[in-house]
Amino acid sequence: MKRSILACLAGLLTWAVVVTVINRVLRLSLPNYTAAEHTLQFTLAMKWARLLMAIVTSLVAGAVTRWISPSSRWAPLVVGSVVLAMFAPWHIANWSKFPAWYHLTFLLTIIPAVFVGSLPPPRGRALDV
Repeated sequence: MKRSILACLAGLLTWAVVVTVINRVLRLSLPNYTAAEHTLQFTLAMKWARLLMAIVTSLVAGAVTRWISPSSRWAPLVVGSVVLAMFAPWHIANWSKFPAWYHLTFLLTIIPAVFVGSLPPPRGRALDV
């Protein structure tokens, strides 16, 4: 039980750290991204970059959660649910500022992405090279 709680906390911390690092990369690599953050006037490319950032971050958080507590089935779901609960109010409050597909893509992929990230690597035959 302690290991599962630790896994949840580590998964949430990982989510926060990874999203911060990727967001800084976006600020440095996408022209006008920092200005767009202040006004929420993102280009289509910026919106997709932000969605990709959330998915990658969720996958990594799921992997860390599983690494710490590989036998816990519920820890990744807790991590994904907490992240969803943290961001749902923001998306609801800003619903009119973004297209519905943007909000729905973010909200509907968080829990599945954390879960997929927590899956064990597939066991298969070694590749013959």
